[in-house]
Amino acid sequence: MNRRSLFVCTWMAVALSLVAVLAGCGAHSERYGLHELGVSPQQVHEIEPLELKKAEPNEVSREPNRPPEKVEWSLVESRALALENNLQLKTALISPAIAGAQLSAEEAKFEASFFANLNGNKVNQPTIGALGQISGSQSETLGGDFGVQVPLRTGGLVTFDAADSWNKSNALGLSSQEYWTSNLSVSISQPLLRNAGQRATMYSIRVAAYNRDIVDTRTKLDVITVLGALDRVYWRLYAARRELEVRQQQYELAQQQLERARHLVEAGQRAQVEIIRAEAGVADQLQAIIIAENNLRDRERELKRVVHKEGLDVQTPTIVIPTTEPDPIRYRLDPAALVQMAVQNRMELLELQLQLLQDASAIDFARNQALPLATLSYTYNIPAFGPTQSDDLDMLFDADFYGHTGRLQMVIPLGNEAAKSRVRQYIYTRRQRLATRANREDIIRQEVLNAVDQVEANWQQILAARQTSILNGRLYEAERRQFEQGLRTSTDVLIAQAQFANSQSSEIAALANYQISLVDMAVATGTLLGSDKIRWEPIIPPTDSE
Repeated sequence: MNRRSLFVCTWMAVALSLVAVLAGCGAHSERYGLHELGVSPQQVHEIEPLELKKAEPNEVSREPNRPPEKVEWSLVESRALALENNLQLKTALISPAIAGAQLSAEEAKFEASFFANLNGNKVNQPTIGALGQISGSQSETLGGDFGVQVPLRTGGLVTFDAADSWNKSNALGLSSQEYWTSNLSVSISQPLLRNAGQRATMYSIRVAAYNRDIVDTRTKLDVITVLGALDRVYWRLYAARRELEVRQQQYELAQQQLERARHLVEAGQRAQVEIIRAEAGVADQLQAIIIAENNLRDRERELKRVVHKEGLDVQTPTIVIPTTEPDPIRYRLDPAALVQMAVQNRMELLELQLQLLQDASAIDFARNQALPLATLSYTYNIPAFGPTQSDDLDMLFDADFYGHTGRLQMVIPLGNEAAKSRVRQYIYTRRQRLATRANREDIIRQEVLNAVDQVEANWQQILAARQTSILNGRLYEAERRQFEQGLRTSTDVLIAQAQFANSQSSEIAALANYQISLVDMAVATGTLLGSDKIRWEPIIPPTDSE
């Protein structure tokens, strides 16, 4: 092995060793994932037990005894806070900005672009002479070109290109070892079948525009969904607070019954068992208060979560008092008109309409892509050559020499089954979506009619519950008077009192359910209750920060 071969083998071994070292050093997967979040793998693979401390018998929790702050919200104020702070809406309102940016990116596809290239090479290669002798030939080249490419809406491309290069060579046949070459050219390339015409070139822009409109419809649906959910939570909170008031009132009545029983027992007019019966009634009402308070806190947390006001999250003990009272008015409902309104306003149907337009455009584009590829191109160029750069540029500007080049290129697929299959795929997708639209329309009609029936049923429940509440109130008063006369026991009074409380609760639930059914009917028609229109605007987040 000679010295040159040993040198080459040594450098190859060094290079291979360096590659192996670099490859081994880069494979450290533990640097990523959980490590970036500061989380150890043990936190993922281990489940910690929940340790609870046993409460002392007389221990009183400090949190319930601390008087919480109160806030009073009307339904309109709750809606405004939700529109401003709700996390689901904040997420949904960014989507239109994303879709708008995607559309802008597609619309920029026809922007002109500047290009520039710089290249240089130096070659030393052997040549053979006429007598068989071998000699060396050296050449050097330094050149560059720049230009502008302009995409056309017809699918073509116009290119303006200016090139200039310096060359040095000692090859045989050259009168000078140094020379300059330049070339100025204008070319246009235009597809004739596939990708030809604005219908094909604008396809991606149409798809992006359809996607933007689809995102807008989904965003409006999200706004309606969130505000509809807010209205339902608001009325459930109203019912929970009124339910607590009823249970507190019944607790006071049970206390009064206990005092009456004690007074009569002390007077010797009743047996001792009446006190025990009355105390049991007080205990029952206290349990009902505890359940009502827990339900009220659940409803308050639910409303806080939907509103998501800063400084008033679900962990705060703040009491939320709804100030909007239900307005139990019977409305004259026209099911046919409401169904027609739903068909016009429901965003799900509008989204399907946009998707059908998208499918039609996809079918048209797929058919275009199934055509043969035929491209017609033309180039006009002005070449120049000179021993100096000045001579080269003079020849270029004088345009003493010029050339025309035309070309027609054809590519015809044999069979073309892939393109035909894509056309069939888009056609099947469109027909499937047409069936989906018809099914969706039937579902929407059913939802509206069910909502109308529910509104009427809840109105009847209000009337029935109100009448029942009045009668049970009279019954309770009658049982209480008969107890004082010695004709009834405390058990009879407490049963009448419980029936009265339950009927009051049913009336409150009927009022809340009636308001909720109106909300459901409005959402089913693609609208919201209220006299003011709600207009949403997309959120455009800043791009200069993380």
